[in-house]
Parts: sequence; structure tokens; C-alpha cells
Amino acid sequence: MMPYKGSSYNMISFLLRKPMRQRYGRSKTNKWIRDGKEVYKQMLQETEDIGGDNPMAVNTYMGYVFMAIWKAADGEIKVEDFKKIGRQMMENPVVKIVKGGIDMNRKEDLDKMNAMMHRMAAWLKEHPEYKDKSWDFHFDETKHEDGMYYYFTRCPMETYARTHGFLEVLPVCCDLDHCTAKLHHAVLLRDNTLAEGGRICDYWFVGDQVKNPK
Repeated sequence: MMPYKGSSYNMISFLLRKPMRQRYGRSKTNKWIRDGKEVYKQMLQETEDIGGDNPMAVNTYMGYVFMAIWKAADGEIKVEDFKKIGRQMMENPVVKIVKGGIDMNRKEDLDKMNAMMHRMAAWLKEHPEYKDKSWDFHFDETKHEDGMYYYFTRCPMETYARTHGFLEVLPVCCDLDHCTAKLHHAVLLRDNTLAEGGRICDYWFVGDQVKNPK
């Protein structure tokens, strides 16, 4: 199991509250967020531990908030609508401050992001007990001339979603990758996700000023 962290649930649900209320009203939104917290706790209890200090664990803690609230709504939240709500959340000024400050059109920022991903991959090599449980990084610096590229063949969120009935809503979390890229002045070019049946989740980030990326 993964330990419960109320701060993650409270932060993401707070950011979701306004756009959800605009679409579903105050009463339903408050109920779904309240009920979702218990779903969230149960999800973490059912999830294999991937390491408390795993730098990738934040994806699970934050992504599960969307999944738990969707479950608590019992079919009243449609996936495409939830994607729109997620995109609205990512436009919140607070999110822009936290996630912003990086421009992947600048080589120094692109190098910084690339180094960060390699540090995350290095953590897993240093903790082999989580090798078969966490995301597995694969880098290919020869595949493209522009930007940076890597892929996963394993995602613990997808593993959990597939075995516990959350696969339908998981693309909402995948869609947030595109929103994050936008905040970094980049575009995510992606052909596959595990959530939609692909063999990999691929990430090719290029600066949004790059024309005809190669």
C-alpha cells in the first residue's frame, strides 16, 4: 500500500472545486469531493508501494484525486467533461506559478528538464526493490533532432486502473501531460498511451516555437 497524504487530495480537490461547481453546481461538487476522499484512501491502500521518496510518486498522489472523484460521482462525470475541467484547473494562476518558469524553447531549460528526468530514472536504479512496480524510463536521444524524448512500458497508475475499474477515466490524467507541456512553452507529441491500449507511453516534448519538428 501507499501511505495516505491528505495534502495532495486537499490541494488538487481545491483547485478542481471552482470549475466543477461551474459545471455541476455547489451541492454535487461538494458531495463528490467529500465522498471521493474515502475512495482515494482505499485506492492508496490497494496500490503497491513504489517508494515514499520516489520522485514519480507525485503522479499517483495527484492523478488518483481525479480518479477518486470520478468514482464518487457514480457515472455523473463524463470523461470528456472531466478533461475540460482538468484543463481549466491547469489554467489556474497558482498552477501557472508552480508549473511555470520553464521555456523549453531555451536550450538551458530543455537541458534542465532532460536532466531532471534522468535523475528520476537514476532513483529507480538506486532502489531496485521498486523496479517492477514503478515507471520504467527508456531514453532515446537519437530518435529526434528536436526536443527530448523518452517512453515508459510500465505505469503503476495504468496497472491499478486496469485491475480496479478506473481505466475509463485514466485518459484524464494523461491529458494533463499536454497541459503541463503548454505551461513549459512546449508541445507534447504523442502516438501512444498504455491507458488507451498502446504498448508504451511516449513523450516527445518540443518547444512551441519549433517549426516542423524532427
